[in-house]
Amino acid sequence: MTEKKTALVISAHAADFVWRCGGAIALHAAKGYDVTVVCLSFGERGESAKLWKQPGMELNTVKNARRNEAEHAAKHLGVHDLICMDLGDYPLILNEENKFKLIDIIRKVQPKFMLSHSQYDPYNTDHMYTTQVTLECRMIAQAWGHNPGEKVLGSPQLYLFEPHQTEQMGWKPDTFLDITPVWEKKRAAIEAMQGQEHLWEYYTRVAQNRANHFKRNSGGQSGGRDCQFAEGFQSIFPRTVDEL
Repeated sequence: MTEKKTALVISAHAADFVWRCGGAIALHAAKGYDVTVVCLSFGERGESAKLWKQPGMELNTVKNARRNEAEHAAKHLGVHDLICMDLGDYPLILNEENKFKLIDIIRKVQPKFMLSHSQYDPYNTDHMYTTQVTLECRMIAQAWGHNPGEKVLGSPQLYLFEPHQTEQMGWKPDTFLDITPVWEKKRAAIEAMQGQEHLWEYYTRVAQNRANHFKRNSGGQSGGRDCQFAEGFQSIFPRTVDEL
């Protein structure tokens, strides 16, 4: 029996997985992967300005709106399981219990690869905190002495997706993914995020710019693959391969 292919995205806020790796999610879902997305928070305090500008707005109303947006976006992308941990944002803080829940998810999913934020983000410390926690939980999920008897995690690559203020983050992509075949799915997911409409065109341009980098690094004008939309990622761990 063929082992199920899986992937895991750990997103600080409800919209992060859409902007930054929605194409990767949709592409791998189309290839038969079960992609699980964990949203640690809804971004209800720090990433919902459009909603808060409405008179009489309340926290639960904002959270419900962002949950609905994330659910609709996830459907467009073909997400297998959307897990909203509702831990609050600005600041995002995970206690020991929260971390153990995340470790349980990682072990259950047994991802072939993982996706999360850049390691440095002075504009949004929730993002870099999420990756710090992701690395910690990945490590513990690999430990044979943590809940002995459970299946331990192997060594999934952790890819860091592109941050918003790219040049300020020390983020250096080493992997470009052609998402042209699923671009319409990503664009539909982007438009599901009504609370951050100001980012729709920005992340469309990012995908177009990364397509240029994909073409250049696939051979450029001397036989390079055509590409209209792409996403970039930075890998954390060395890769073991039999051919490049």
